[in-house]
Amino acid sequence: MNRGGGGRDAKPPEPPPGTPPLAMFWNVGAGFKDDLPLQPWAAALRKERMAAESKDNPDARCLPMGLMQFHTHPQPRQIIHTANLMVIIYEANYGLRKIYLDGRPAPNNDPQPWWYGYSRGWWEGDTLVVETTNFRDGGWLDVNGSPLTDAGKLTERFRRPNFGQIEIDVTVDDPKAYTRPWTVRLNQYVMVDGELIEFICHENQRFLVP
Repeated sequence: MNRGGGGRDAKPPEPPPGTPPLAMFWNVGAGFKDDLPLQPWAAALRKERMAAESKDNPDARCLPMGLMQFHTHPQPRQIIHTANLMVIIYEANYGLRKIYLDGRPAPNNDPQPWWYGYSRGWWEGDTLVVETTNFRDGGWLDVNGSPLTDAGKLTERFRRPNFGQIEIDVTVDDPKAYTRPWTVRLNQYVMVDGELIEFICHENQRFLVP
């Protein structure tokens, strides 16, 4: 449903006053004047990941991408919405995400963290609020390697201002990696009469062969 992203060094346009900066595929913090509020170790890790040309990004290894990379990825996605469950099918890497809408709490004894975290949502007027926790440690928010740890929480606010557009504000609250919570915006657009294609990332993959 979206055609976002931008190049490696792309800068998003200035947002209207009072709205969050736009996230970019390569760099979710491209719209911040003073960069993301990274903890020193997290800034060093991102620098290290960038120096290695992002070769360990999960997307490059056919592993599940982080939610922010899915949000900004140029390939489309399909949203299936029922009363108690929303499913998002991503064409990129054939990702599948479930958002529970039945009022359940976040798990507090889950022995195995999730690649996409554990997502629960509820409606506030015309806005769907989704809270995601229980992430695996060592996540990537963008191609540059802005980190997300197992202490991270993502809060997404989905709103449809008109028929053809979905507006998503994402707040990242990860005290291990950042000195404060921060928020970015994503704009996604409906693709009429489109179908997802099957995307098998490992098919004919040769670039990681030693």
